Amino acid sequence: MDRTHEADAASPHGTTPPWTRVIGVFDLETTGVDVSEDRIVSAHVGLLDANGSVILARNWLADPGVDIPAAATAVHGISTEHAREVGAPACDVVEQVTDTLRSLLDAEIPIVAYNAAFDFSLLASEALRHGVTPLRSPAPVIDPLIIDKAYDRYRRGKRTLAVVAAHYAVRLDDAHEAAADAVAAGRIAQALAARFAGLLPARAEELHTAQIAWARSQAASLTDYFIRSGRLDPDDRVDGRWPVR
Repeated sequence: MDRTHEADAASPHGTTPPWTRVIGVFDLETTGVDVSEDRIVSAHVGLLDANGSVILARNWLADPGVDIPAAATAVHGISTEHAREVGAPACDVVEQVTDTLRSLLDAEIPIVAYNAAFDFSLLASEALRHGVTPLRSPAPVIDPLIIDKAYDRYRRGKRTLAVVAAHYAVRLDDAHEAAADAVAAGRIAQALAARFAGLLPARAEELHTAQIAWARSQAASLTDYFIRSGRLDPDDRVDGRWPVR
């Protein structure tokens, strides 16, 4: 890459990238962690301004059509009985969430999601399950987990949303509630952009492309670690596809 391209691809020193001015935020709470088989229980899509203030918020509660395991209820607090009584049909929620995200992306607003490959992959599986056209290659997506690992690779400790929010001094009062998690993820993305101004790509589309490579590299490193520690068979691999597996 020549110096002209370097200057074009990165933010000027000391200024945050322009994509931080208005960002979409997205989070799901689910029946479990299997992106192919588990179901959406609640969802949030919103917009934040450059200061991290909420300027648009939309929440959904779904009846997932299956029992919500006790372990999942213990995480997000939503029981099978409550979801059945109050939740909208899953097919309606999946369609509305997908359409809302699509409209933001069509408006060239980047969508922030923490561990985006989970949320977007599960949403795509749900879309196919309910006959909704899925978001097969949503872009641009901003994933604070991927970015944090790329720019602070050797920091010790967990990288859960709560831990990373605390590290970047982002308030998270109600972890595992879709709206709270989504907003915190957006503010972490903005904090990352401020901290690494001059290093991050200036355009959301370029950052999206970079994250594809970073996610693949991080999955390869995690695969090697799991194999060395005996947690993964030598022939298995951590899936590094991003933002949809």
